[in-house]
Amino acid sequence: MSDKCPICKKPSDEAAKPFCSRRCADIDLGRWLKGNYAIPGQDGEAAIAANDSNPDADVTFRDED
Repeated sequence: MSDKCPICKKPSDEAAKPFCSRRCADIDLGRWLKGNYAIPGQDGEAAIAANDSNPDADVTFRDED
């Protein structure tokens, strides 16, 4: 089974895996940096409420100055 580049669907190259080239890898990075991709999560208030209801949860918050 050959792996395909997630950007252009060409066969992936071992040097740039899982992409076919550095160009496609840079396109993917740019999409992450622009916020095109997102990992679903809880907003701050929901995370605090979830942590309060389960004090053993491994949730850490950092202060934003």
